Amino acid sequence: MSESATVLEVRAMTRRFGGLVAVNNVSFNVAQGEIFGLIGPNGAGKTTLFNLITGLIPPSDGKLLYLGEDLTNRPPYKIAARGIARTFQNIRLFGELSALRNVMIAQHIHTRSNVLTGVFGLPRARREEAISRRKSIELLDLVGLLDRADEKAINFSYGDQRRLEIARALALEPSLLLLDEPAAGMNSNEKHELSEFIRRIRERFNLTVLLIEHHVPLVMGLCDRIAVLHFGQMIALGDPANVRNDPAVIEAYLGDE
Repeated sequence: MSESATVLEVRAMTRRFGGLVAVNNVSFNVAQGEIFGLIGPNGAGKTTLFNLITGLIPPSDGKLLYLGEDLTNRPPYKIAARGIARTFQNIRLFGELSALRNVMIAQHIHTRSNVLTGVFGLPRARREEAISRRKSIELLDLVGLLDRADEKAINFSYGDQRRLEIARALALEPSLLLLDEPAAGMNSNEKHELSEFIRRIRERFNLTVLLIEHHVPLVMGLCDRIAVLHFGQMIALGDPANVRNDPAVIEAYLGDE
């Protein structure tokens, strides 16, 4: 991949929970258009790092820069508004709402209407509602769920809920998309389709992608670069071939894989 501008810069990020250091002095950059993988054993600090990047928890030390802007200690809604969206390891959909409404809710971050304009059905609110519905329908079509737009999310299979969550994240119109174990619960064919889908949305939406994933073949085949965490520390960073053959990574994580 050709050299590109830096989208995300994680500088010496550390997070302590009492005496436990969950993330320890982790630093890396993610370039524009890159698919960047984050791997490591369970408990390595991967999801904690995602939570730090998206503002769900504050760092104990370190900085987060996005397109050169310091977003350290910003609340999650402000980070999302700047163009960073994510999915979760434990799916967080509104189960009693339809698939369409789940996606439309995310669109509201880009609307200017308030409660009063919505209640009274003022023209701007109606226009924005129509635009939000159209964009949400397009995203449901993109992830293959348009025919189930009016079904409650709670009735979807695990794999379909994963796809719906990705559609909702894309509704935020991000520049940087964070995917936390997107292939969890999928079979081999679904994992292959997911890889192709991630490549397609990167091109279509001009995205930079940062993902956590335990399925090593998917990561190795999909990602431009990979960082490996172990007990909160980064033990390797590089392209898939170099990471796969790194003795520290083999000992800590890959084993005989």
